Amino acid sequence: MIGISADFDPVHKGHVKLIQKGREIADETGDEVVIYLNKGYSANHAPFFVNYEARAEMALKAGADRVVPIEGLHHRLTLAYSVPIRIAMMIEDNAVDYVDAAGVNVSIPLITSQAKKFAKKGIFSGIPRSLPNRNVIRWFAVNEFLYQKYQRKMKFHIISELSLGGKISGREIRRTIIENDMKIPQELNEVLPKSTIKILKREIKKGTIPGRRDIETITKRMNTYSRAKLMEIAHLNADAINEIIKGRVYRDEDQIWAVFRRAGYGPVLTRLAISALEQEVTRSEVLNLIQKYEAQGIIPPDQTIKQVIQRAWFVASKADQGIKSADAHEMFRKGQKQLSSSAPKYVDAGVSIRSFEVDHLKKAQKTSIYVDQNGFLACEIRAPGKKIKSPLKLPGKMATYLRLLVDSHFIPLQSKVVETERGLRIRVFIGD
Repeated sequence: MIGISADFDPVHKGHVKLIQKGREIADETGDEVVIYLNKGYSANHAPFFVNYEARAEMALKAGADRVVPIEGLHHRLTLAYSVPIRIAMMIEDNAVDYVDAAGVNVSIPLITSQAKKFAKKGIFSGIPRSLPNRNVIRWFAVNEFLYQKYQRKMKFHIISELSLGGKISGREIRRTIIENDMKIPQELNEVLPKSTIKILKREIKKGTIPGRRDIETITKRMNTYSRAKLMEIAHLNADAINEIIKGRVYRDEDQIWAVFRRAGYGPVLTRLAISALEQEVTRSEVLNLIQKYEAQGIIPPDQTIKQVIQRAWFVASKADQGIKSADAHEMFRKGQKQLSSSAPKYVDAGVSIRSFEVDHLKKAQKTSIYVDQNGFLACEIRAPGKKIKSPLKLPGKMATYLRLLVDSHFIPLQSKVVETERGLRIRVFIGD
């Protein structure tokens, strides 16, 4: 089987060239050309312009034999996690060859050498933007890494991206159609196959294009969720949550994007965070999904939940020794991870409450962790008929550890009231 993984939103002549390359290989081997087509959300965490059924039809009209949907990943996970899952799916389906495109001046030896470096490290996040064809490098690297599990890997066939007076961009095609009042201008005939144009016109007439976000749901959650509730949503760090609270009230998408820009999010992470809000993806949900694939040996060792938590503990421990966090992160990345203790599974914190609130604390049914407007870790304690908020009293090392986990984007913090030798405490559990 020859595999191609794609969004195809919509299928343009560059995509047709990919399928034709797959067809050449298939004609020699007798295999089929299968498109692994992203469904629900694109690889860049955005809703699709063209619905899945129409894009699948476009792919088949362009020469593919079969289309397989990939869904449930791209509103939950970054590419560092979704790419290993997608490649594993293809290998398990007995894909032997894989076809992709790279820049016109692509250097396969350079891509291969860079990919082997990342495969050896066993981590596929943080591939520098300065590297040409960084997404292709990630796919090469993951393919190399998964050889350890399957003892086989796909043979990659990289072709040059089709250039017709410049790189063909799906984003530009979509923008052109929208700006042309949802009509397909003559100029797009050069970059779109006739079958795609026919399907686009049909879907536009039916009203299925363009796909849109549920802005009403997103803004409602941003306008009404408490800090503690927002803390449960994946891919929202403390800065993002504080900006959301400060920026209320929200009505449109521009306001939403402005929040994440102020919080320091780039475009890709912004789309992922908005998608998580839209689908109410929780940290626990993402953690459980990653652990599911960890158990199958698909997630690289340095990206496992245990390693993410251990990294936070390492950095907190080094910061407690006066080492800068950035330097500690670099030490961990380079493999200097030795510590005398493993990351604790829970942390006990004190709270600042008044004497008459102690009985309420004993009867607490639920507690939640959040970061307050001053950047301090705090707790919301709910007892019958009463809600108490208090900063957490923690040693500096533990406060740094928990704050790093908050900013991990997907490690959940659960908490409850416990009786200890030192009195009532809030026990904060790491993960699920």
